[in-house]
Amino acid sequence: MLKRLLDLVLALICLVCLSPIILLVALIVRLKLGSPVLFRQNRVGFGGHEFTLVKFRTMKDSLSENGQPLPDKDRMTKLGHFLRSASLDELPELWNIIKGEMSFVGPRPLLIEYMPYYTQRERSRHHVRPGLTGLAQVRGRNAVRWRDKLRYDVFYVEHQSFFFDLQILLQTGMVVLSRRGINAPGEATAARLDVERKQRVSGTSPTRIGTTENVSC
Repeated sequence: MLKRLLDLVLALICLVCLSPIILLVALIVRLKLGSPVLFRQNRVGFGGHEFTLVKFRTMKDSLSENGQPLPDKDRMTKLGHFLRSASLDELPELWNIIKGEMSFVGPRPLLIEYMPYYTQRERSRHHVRPGLTGLAQVRGRNAVRWRDKLRYDVFYVEHQSFFFDLQILLQTGMVVLSRRGINAPGEATAARLDVERKQRVSGTSPTRIGTTENVSC
């Protein structure tokens, strides 16, 4: 309850103080990428319940001849890359924190279609609210392999504390300034967990899959 209260107070303060930046980014996205300005996608949150994640849009809605989204690398824009590298695309998630769907610190909320690919122990990542940042993000962001990323999530759940959260928040600032780990090796955004684990089982090469937006963590 104390963490939830701190999240709410801090999110409200951040929303007020950062409102000029949020409005400026929204205007630039509208001028450069058009409408919609916000990207909404259902993710899995606390207790395994779904919620709608809100971010600034960073990609074009380009489709292939058969109507499927093009790969991320073909839709990512220079503006989108900048917003992602500076983590400015994440600012609308303050609203998710205010609504109680997220926290400042916790495992990043992931795609619903990843649910069948977690081990039983990895599912414990849903025992806490997902975070704007987390242990996996300060240990390498998207450059970290899924196996290690989920291991960090579980470690956080098992060792969470006020001072652990504070440490992660301080390290997040340094990671954002360094702009390291923005994308996985060979990817425009993040590798996909379902593709990676299917590949491990079948021994086949990974397939690039387009999405309606980025699936970064």
